[in-house]
Amino acid sequence: MTSNRSGTKPAMSKDRLIFALDVSNAAEARRLVADLRNEVGAFKIGLQLFTSEGASFVREIVDGGSRVFLDVKFHDIPNTVASAAVEAARLGVWMFNIHASGGEKMMSLAVEKVREVCSKEGIEPPKLIAVTVLTSTDKKTLLESGIALDPEELVVKYALAAKRCGLDGVVASPLEAGAIRNAIDDPHYLVVTPGVRPDFATIDDQKRVTTPRQAIRNGSDFIVLGRPIRTADDPVKAARQIVEEMS
Repeated sequence: MTSNRSGTKPAMSKDRLIFALDVSNAAEARRLVADLRNEVGAFKIGLQLFTSEGASFVREIVDGGSRVFLDVKFHDIPNTVASAAVEAARLGVWMFNIHASGGEKMMSLAVEKVREVCSKEGIEPPKLIAVTVLTSTDKKTLLESGIALDPEELVVKYALAAKRCGLDGVVASPLEAGAIRNAIDDPHYLVVTPGVRPDFATIDDQKRVTTPRQAIRNGSDFIVLGRPIRTADDPVKAARQIVEEMS
């Protein structure tokens, strides 16, 4: 399988910054979108906001002209994930993700069904990426789940599986971005990295983190940031500082 590759790489540093709308209600999210739409490349809508406000809010942001990364991490039996993936594509999102740990059949079927529906209905295909190992996970956490691999080994294993299944890229810690680049010789394969914290911010519940500058140097295409911008006294200034650091 091959994925849609057109226009995957960000052209400007601003376009590489995805702001996480990790808030509980539409009113706060709308305010942040209004303030930051010209400062970031996309907005991430995750489980909290999606559960609170639903698919209609995703459509609202898309219809307003902003790119949306739908970060709900689908993980279920292959048919269920494929059906959910089709509905995500119909929302018009720019990017969404599924868990690589769901297996190659699950990933392949999602790619297949999304491609079929987008072709039939004239929808711009979203970027479909695989979640590898969460940035809150370390070796001890993996051992608790019965996995003896180091995080980097498991990330690369999942990234290779996602590549075989035709996905456009992966979500991974910036610490593993270099290993993914070494394992997959495809400059168009996307690496999206949370676990990024600028020098002026705390690391919170993240365990495997780097600065924005180091993430880009390691091979990240997009970085995902929320709290360091959202909780700043001046979110616009904070976003611009991060973009400058990435540059």
